[in-house]
Amino acid sequence: MKKFLLIIFATLFSLLCTAQDATIKDSLLKLMQKAKEDTGKVLLLMQIGNEYEVQMQDIQTASQYYLQAKSLSEKLHYTLGLIKFYSNYTGILNQKEEFDSALLLNKQALKLSFTTNDLKLVGKCYGNVGNSFNYMGDYDSAVYYYQEAEKKFEAIPDNYLLARVSEMIQLIYQRTGRNDYALLYGKAALKELRKSGDSTDIGRALLNVANSYQSNRFEDSALACYQEALQIASRIQFSNLEISSLLGAANIYFHRYDADRQKPYAERALALSKETDNAEGEVIAERALALHYLLKNNLPLAKSYILTSLKLADSLGLVKEHWESLRVLSSILYAQKDIVGAEKLLDSMQVIEDKLRGEEVQQKILTLEKRYETQKKESRIQLQQSQLAQKTTLNYLLTAGFASLLIILLLAYRNYTHRKKLQQQRIDELETENKLSATEAVLKGEEQERTRLAKDLHDGLGGMLSGIKFSLSNMKENLFMTPDNAQAFERSIDMLDSSIREMRRVAHNMMPEMLVKYGLDIALKEFCNEIDRSGAINVSYQSAGMDAVNIDQTSSVTIYRIVQELLNNVIKHAQAKNVLVQLHHSKQENLLAITVEDDGVGFDVNSLKAATGMGWRSIQNRVEFLNGKSDIQSSSNNGTSVMIEIGI
Repeated sequence: MKKFLLIIFATLFSLLCTAQDATIKDSLLKLMQKAKEDTGKVLLLMQIGNEYEVQMQDIQTASQYYLQAKSLSEKLHYTLGLIKFYSNYTGILNQKEEFDSALLLNKQALKLSFTTNDLKLVGKCYGNVGNSFNYMGDYDSAVYYYQEAEKKFEAIPDNYLLARVSEMIQLIYQRTGRNDYALLYGKAALKELRKSGDSTDIGRALLNVANSYQSNRFEDSALACYQEALQIASRIQFSNLEISSLLGAANIYFHRYDADRQKPYAERALALSKETDNAEGEVIAERALALHYLLKNNLPLAKSYILTSLKLADSLGLVKEHWESLRVLSSILYAQKDIVGAEKLLDSMQVIEDKLRGEEVQQKILTLEKRYETQKKESRIQLQQSQLAQKTTLNYLLTAGFASLLIILLLAYRNYTHRKKLQQQRIDELETENKLSATEAVLKGEEQERTRLAKDLHDGLGGMLSGIKFSLSNMKENLFMTPDNAQAFERSIDMLDSSIREMRRVAHNMMPEMLVKYGLDIALKEFCNEIDRSGAINVSYQSAGMDAVNIDQTSSVTIYRIVQELLNNVIKHAQAKNVLVQLHHSKQENLLAITVEDDGVGFDVNSLKAATGMGWRSIQNRVEFLNGKSDIQSSSNNGTSVMIEIGI
């Protein structure tokens, strides 16, 4: 007789979804009111959603909070938040049996995890994809993704997560009849979970390993695991673990035909199932007692138990358990020599078996259809992503092209304005050069004319006046004049001397002889001393660094005229008592600084803009001719200071 069906106590686990044991919904909602739009709010939304899902079983409200967390994560570009959303939201999709949609989200989470370089996170995402395939019945794909998760956990290493993945692979191999592989993975998981010290994990692993041992006919090892699991279940009051272990041990003793040892386990399993309202455990325990009484040849009591098991299985819609109980009932009927009744049962069992096989085939077809639909969805997503990438690339290219065109236009405009500016500068330079050339021509013409006039006055008129004086002096000795005439004659000679001196002064001012012979410094010093001796104003002259400087004739004359004009302005307008003239040449800067300061009444500097006289205009023209710059400081009753800088 086939071994009876055991309860396999193991569930799929979501590697990123865990309940918040100490989280109180109201306190979380209060925190939400003060939360900023940051990653902390994302995690808070996930906690609230988890609270609604796990504690309150309100998946509709939980979904709303999860979706808010997703939206904020996308806004913040928070990768971990998106991964947590996918992992939590797929739990809700699994409850709705929308496994293909859950698979797509888990694959998106896996793809995102590759960008984090977090092996533990990548391993968990691989495990969640494996869970989706496991739910869909695609066990080969599930094992592949679980094994990929194994590799990541081995590399960290994280032995606990490695053990959990090993359990999942064990259950798949056990479900698909590859019992030797199931036992191998189960033992590996148990070894690691023993290190954790968690009784629940150890008890669950012991039960799974015991089932694998029993499937491989290692009954002694299986019984030892069941016994250890029973001790743990009793200690931590884990009723489902205890019921499954009791039924497992009862099954071993039944296959050893040891009815007396089988009975206490089956009875305890039945009593505990009734206490905890474990209807499926009750169905199997009733069947186990029916088998016990079949071994004891107490056929009426055996039939009573199996009929109770059948009735309960029918009420719960447990088709496979109903089929197993029919097998036991057929054996009882054969033992009662009710051959017709037993054969009828076998016929009805065949109908159920065909139905189960049909459902299995249909489930496989449905799985294939879901896989095909999932692949179609993935293909559409990839196509959309490809199209989006192409559009994004095109947008980038268009943006780059527009930016390049804009830059080219800006550069062209800049080049145009720069060229225009250069042309304007060139025009200004030419105008300045023309102006300077004109000024130079005027100044040179003026100086040439002054020189000619000075020479004509000195050599021509001066010579004639001197000749007249000499002739008159000679005539004086040969003439007899009255005293009055003699006095008038002497006055005429004195006036003639004054005219000669004035003529020489004018000639000297027009072209100072000292400037030509001895240079600018001595000429200006002599000029200032001459004014000072005249008594018109007290003039002080100071110079520094002028010994080593070599100034050409034209510049020297121009500078001389500038100082001359400034002093004339002081004498005419300033009402000053003292004036200071300074010349300072800086060899390092190649700069000649000219300063003329007085203690006069001063004036409004702005009035120079509207000045119509030739004095200041002449000074400015000469300064511009020398490429110099001037600065005037003056105010009422505080005198005037003029500073001129000329590159020499």
